[in-house]
Amino acid sequence: MQRIHKTLSISALLLSSVLPWAAQASSPVVNNNITHQEVLNAQQAWGEALINISQTYEKQGHAAAKTLASQVLDQAYGYQQGAVLFKPTLASGQQTFRTDVAGALAYFVGGNSDYAQDSGFALKGWKEYRFENAAVYINGDLALTMGNVILVDKQGQTTMVDKSWAFKKDEQGQLRIVLHHSSLPYQP
Repeated sequence: MQRIHKTLSISALLLSSVLPWAAQASSPVVNNNITHQEVLNAQQAWGEALINISQTYEKQGHAAAKTLASQVLDQAYGYQQGAVLFKPTLASGQQTFRTDVAGALAYFVGGNSDYAQDSGFALKGWKEYRFENAAVYINGDLALTMGNVILVDKQGQTTMVDKSWAFKKDEQGQLRIVLHHSSLPYQP
């Protein structure tokens, strides 16, 4: 028992002479790696926010829905980090791709003359949401997902869209959507 203790002590002494002081000290560890559960939580939160915007519109009107949608975009998307690669489901022409918050907000709630084709995807009376990932790819502080989002409106009509997301963990440890690609499934 004594011999083992001496061996460990010598090993610790040798290791301490090789490692710099900062590595020996009890320093905080920063780990920005994304977990699978964080991705699932972010996807679920996105759907709940969409339904919440839709219900707010029905109960309190367009202005309240727009305010909420703006808050959701600020909290869930990475516009603070730069351009977000946003391709909405029902966008076309010159406005197919939206890289700024104004384009995303217009898509979700309409009411912006610069995006006259947008009627407000989040205002469609959504009542239910679920997602089915085909795959999730996580590499450090970046996670990619691809699969389907299924939405049910107040009439019970189901809409399924193909959805790809990229999530990036910000400096505060929160996942931010930095890519949002959505399209209707191909109909041959």
